[in-house]
Amino acid sequence: MPEDIGASERMLGQWQQSIEQKAERYQEMAARVQGMTISEASRDGSVKLTIGSNGILTNLEIAESARDKRMAEVSAEVMRTLQRAQARIPELLQQAMAETIGTQDETANVLFNEAKRNFPTPPHEEPAPPPVGRELRFGIEEDDAPARPAPRPAPPATPSAPPPSATPPSRRPTRGPDEDDDFGGQSFLS
Repeated sequence: MPEDIGASERMLGQWQQSIEQKAERYQEMAARVQGMTISEASRDGSVKLTIGSNGILTNLEIAESARDKRMAEVSAEVMRTLQRAQARIPELLQQAMAETIGTQDETANVLFNEAKRNFPTPPHEEPAPPPVGRELRFGIEEDDAPARPAPRPAPPATPSAPPPSATPPSRRPTRGPDEDDDFGGQSFLS
């Protein structure tokens, strides 16, 4: 029987050592993940941001070039860039797990699947439509217009005589000096 107790103690010691090693690997993985930051920039470079491993924004830079955009465009670009950065979290988490606790660990797989659910791949981005109504042009600029001869002016219209009518045009009757002109005898300028 003494051998059984010795074997049990060795087995218990190995089990404890295995648990301690696993705990150290989890702590190492947690430290790596916690120290992770992800930086991402918009396609045009007007937005640059950094997030932590939890997906929370830690730094945001908006370039001066963004001032020419509408605020709705800038905010949409911030959100697209943030989603692209957050979508990288599961990949980096999986890499940290592979280097520390391994990808076969059940807990690691639960963490990875939750990260994929919380930070999905952003939808495919369509190219931005060209800006509308940004610049008004009046006339033709010499650099943009091909050389064309000036259009010839139309010949002046010749006035035609009014058609003869059967009745002569009516004339305004003349007033006498004693007739009322609706101004009560006063000037209309007063």
